[in-house]
Amino acid sequence: MSSDLATADSAEPAARRSEVNVWDPLVRIFHWGLVAAFLVAWATGDEMKLTHVMAGYVVIGLVIFRILWGFVGARHARFADFMRGPGAVTNYLRDTAKLRAKRYLGHNPAGGAMIIALLVMLSIIGATGYMMTTDTFWGVAWVQAAHETAVNLTLGLVVLHILGVIVASYEHGENLVRAMITGRKRAGNERP
Repeated sequence: MSSDLATADSAEPAARRSEVNVWDPLVRIFHWGLVAAFLVAWATGDEMKLTHVMAGYVVIGLVIFRILWGFVGARHARFADFMRGPGAVTNYLRDTAKLRAKRYLGHNPAGGAMIIALLVMLSIIGATGYMMTTDTFWGVAWVQAAHETAVNLTLGLVVLHILGVIVASYEHGENLVRAMITGRKRAGNERP
């Protein structure tokens, strides 16, 4: 019986040994919570004001959390782990177009740039959304226009983000959506 247990124990961990924890639970909760809150806010825009505003506050809270976690969080959650200059992002995108980009365990340079772009845009959406609830900016056309423009630009970034995940998953032979659910990625740079 103990040999059966040893065989069962060694079979399952073989697959897991080739994986490492990359995304901590708070990053994963943030990511999927933000997806849900943004979708609710977007879907309820003018029709369900209270739900829209509450979802907006959730988005703002998540953005604040993510900014703080970018300084004190786990290794791959920290900005220092994935922020690269424009040259590195451009080189990565050029290599991606040729399907020869380097694989990163954490965020790649384009993914890091996307995180910053999304956090900035979500902050603008949150700020202008909040402004529209105040007496000073209630009904001010430029605030509403800025809010709607930021939402539309963010939707474009979301589409680019999803396309980037699809391309990187294909290019590196790994399921990045699964990794953002489980927190685990393949340990080495070799393709399976």
